Amino acid sequence: MFFNRSWEEWIKEYSASHQHPVNRFCHTIGIPLIAASIPIFLLSIFLKNIWILPVIMFITGWLFQFVGHAFEGKPPEFFKDWRFLFVGLRWWSKKIRGKA
Repeated sequence: MFFNRSWEEWIKEYSASHQHPVNRFCHTIGIPLIAASIPIFLLSIFLKNIWILPVIMFITGWLFQFVGHAFEGKPPEFFKDWRFLFVGLRWWSKKIRGKA
């Protein structure tokens, strides 16, 4: 459960706004770029001169997201509910396994 809804309910609603093939492709690339950028950024605290890599990954990931939504013709779900920021990675995981 996540905020009184099952993960399946969140993912189902998220999937409804991610039907266009270009949007799905953009999210397939963008979501892992954003997710991977966070631990790499934390690592950059200890390793000098790699901070630019996670910044580029993060920005590129978000660019993919917004380009995808331009094709979809719908705004990102987190514009209406911030909690969808936590759903994307679970949706991506199901999509990669052929279940979303």
